[in-house]
Amino acid sequence: MTDRLWGRVSVMATGAYFYFSKGGSVRKLIHQLKYKDKPQIGSRLGERYGKQLLGNERFNAVDVIVPVPLHLKKQRSRGYNQSMQFAKGIGKAMDIPVKSALKRVKSGSSQTSKSRMDRFKVIENSFKVVDANAIQGKHVLLVDDVLTTGATIEACSLKILEIPETKISIATIAFAE
Repeated sequence: MTDRLWGRVSVMATGAYFYFSKGGSVRKLIHQLKYKDKPQIGSRLGERYGKQLLGNERFNAVDVIVPVPLHLKKQRSRGYNQSMQFAKGIGKAMDIPVKSALKRVKSGSSQTSKSRMDRFKVIENSFKVVDANAIQGKHVLLVDDVLTTGATIEACSLKILEIPETKISIATIAFAE
């Protein structure tokens, strides 16, 4: 994951709970979480991964967890943000607060079928920091469901890093090649 972001975003640490492959069981699990109204999958995976992160010194200095936000329209239709569910589980396991410090200001269609360049174009300027006090001077753990091209994580990270004295680490449910 760190290699995928190399030269684009300065991160302290990255980690994914699973490797994502087309047709694999992790893909089915993510599909259940996102599209089959099973938010508990996200929180349970978060708790399990959070327990693993506790034993990893690269994540010991995290101060706050920030989930990648969904656009309000998408969150309303889905009923929840799967990244928030995952973040809450990690926060519970690690005893770290979860803050909705970011907001998605541009709605876009699903990126699952878009090329790498199209993903970067669509996501550019889609996020803004709405609670700078929650992250200023802190080591932020940015949490998302799947890292594919890194476009979403990069866009969110760059906004967070505009806030003085912040550091960023990244955790996802899955990493896709």
